[in-house]
Amino acid sequence: MRVDRPDFRWLKSAIIGAQRPLHRRSRMEPPPGASASRASEWFVPSFGHERFRSFIGLLFLPYTGMVLAFLAIGAALAPRIIWGRLLAIEVIYFLALAVGAHALDALGSSEARPWGEAFTRGQLRIIAFSSIGAAYAIAVYYMLRYVPLLWPMALCEGFFVFAYNLEWFHGRFHSDSWFAFSWGFLPTLAGYIIETNAVSIGALVCACATALFSIVEIRASRPYKTLKKLGAGLTEEQAHLMIRYESILKGISLGTILMAAGLLVGRAAG
Repeated sequence: MRVDRPDFRWLKSAIIGAQRPLHRRSRMEPPPGASASRASEWFVPSFGHERFRSFIGLLFLPYTGMVLAFLAIGAALAPRIIWGRLLAIEVIYFLALAVGAHALDALGSSEARPWGEAFTRGQLRIIAFSSIGAAYAIAVYYMLRYVPLLWPMALCEGFFVFAYNLEWFHGRFHSDSWFAFSWGFLPTLAGYIIETNAVSIGALVCACATALFSIVEIRASRPYKTLKKLGAGLTEEQAHLMIRYESILKGISLGTILMAAGLLVGRAAG
């Protein structure tokens, strides 16, 4: 009697996809019947109303925390920290990325929406455009009064917030490399520029480092997400692999946040 072997080709493609050099994102398809819901993610609270939990999940707080930490790292490199400006750039990126960009990502995803039907498409549009509009209103104030060099950053990030998340140009900019550039390299540089209205070699080097941190995050996130979709259908081996990826994601996000916090505490105490 012939016994069919389990087909793990989808898992192999997920793992290889996380190890390839920078390239356009591949479409990794889990087996039929896999759930797209991410309500059980480690960064989603287990309490509260479903819509509240979905909104917290939509913010992707671990990676949002990384980006906010990149801003703080950039600011910590400045000769003098103007704390009001640091707070402003943190609020700008929180509104534009955590709320706006992630709402656009849910709206423009070519796959099943990870947060199900908690929000309608109309609600996602309102969330996205109102938060991005508020972010740019704050940014324009600072660019007109204090930091005109922030204009190129604002234009670049404005392009990527739509091109990446809505997968414009046939998804050409929805890749690991552009992800690292827009949400790893540019935030660190923005954190430095908001304080100095200048660019330095040190800031550029650190921006390259945070871009690499973003590469680690996204390369672990893609296969983790694929495995997570299997839910209760995971084998023991797959479960161990998912835990390993989850540990990487927790380590890189918490480590980055703690490093930024340490730098700011050191600057404040000094």
